[in-house]
Amino acid sequence: MDLYQVLGIDTSATDSEIKRAYRKLARQYHPDVNKDPNAQTKFNDLQKAYDVLSDSQKRAQYDQYGVTDDQPGSGGFGGSGFGGFGNMEDIFDSVFGGGGRRGNHGATQGDSLRYDCTVTLEDVVDGCSRTIEYDHLAFCKTCDGTGAKTGSSVATCSRCQGTGEIRHVQQTMLGQFAQVSTCPECQGEGKMIKEKCLGCKGHGVSKKKKSLDLNIPGGISSGTKLRVDGGGNAGQRGGPPGDLYVVIQVRNHAKFDREGDDLYSEETISIVEALLGVQLDVKTIEGTATLRIPEGTQPGTRFRLKSKGIKHLKGFGRGDQYVKVSVNIPKKLSKQQREIIQSFQAAS
Repeated sequence: MDLYQVLGIDTSATDSEIKRAYRKLARQYHPDVNKDPNAQTKFNDLQKAYDVLSDSQKRAQYDQYGVTDDQPGSGGFGGSGFGGFGNMEDIFDSVFGGGGRRGNHGATQGDSLRYDCTVTLEDVVDGCSRTIEYDHLAFCKTCDGTGAKTGSSVATCSRCQGTGEIRHVQQTMLGQFAQVSTCPECQGEGKMIKEKCLGCKGHGVSKKKKSLDLNIPGGISSGTKLRVDGGGNAGQRGGPPGDLYVVIQVRNHAKFDREGDDLYSEETISIVEALLGVQLDVKTIEGTATLRIPEGTQPGTRFRLKSKGIKHLKGFGRGDQYVKVSVNIPKKLSKQQREIIQSFQAAS
């Protein structure tokens, strides 16, 4: 998760711009106001982004390494929406003392990332290729992802004894309840680094640029997600990387409107052409096509150009192009034109 993208700001944003962006979006996505089921997750992401970027020390650390000391695994495709819990299983473990999940100190998969890719309507007719570049957290080559300085050892956390969890037992009227929380000493890792790696400051990962050649299939629509396995952030403690989700946005076209795989356009003809008929060279998404307008065509009539639309994403064939005809009626007539029309009226 790119914290700057969450707030919709540039990396050069000032403190006042960060605060202004946060207040605007927080009002928009506050769960008490926004009833969208995704609003809570979005609101949590906003709080997380503001907490880091409004603190000069945390922001500097995030800009350099992509993470902060209190969030060793931050980033990714989205917040969990459950505060300090990773998922619903964590919540039940905390309340009921479940023993099946033993913290986060093992090898864990890296966070997934999102990349928005904008293409033109022409690009999606038959598909296209794109080379994208994005920031991600890669394994630190200096320490091989351990976070420890070369030659330094990694010790078991003395507070949690390597479990990554602190268990508190409470006696209530209903009996004993065990509450499990992440160890604050090792941040749930279960291990403590005696001497941190100078390359990554103990995080085991560092922010890097990554280039990727992407094949975009023909017929794709805005909002479609393409998953790139292993294209996300590096995992912790040797865990597998997360995935990259490329979200396609198809730019609006000046000439064509799109509905599914069909295209819609408009052509204007004169009143004489509407009366007598005409043959037009009509612009298509890939060139031109001949369209015969019969005599007596009424304004607003639609004509179909078969298979001149967008390629079907799943299956063979293509959509159609529908051409709406508008008739240009002159606002002023010459004397001769008026006489001709009056003669036409008399003969009707």
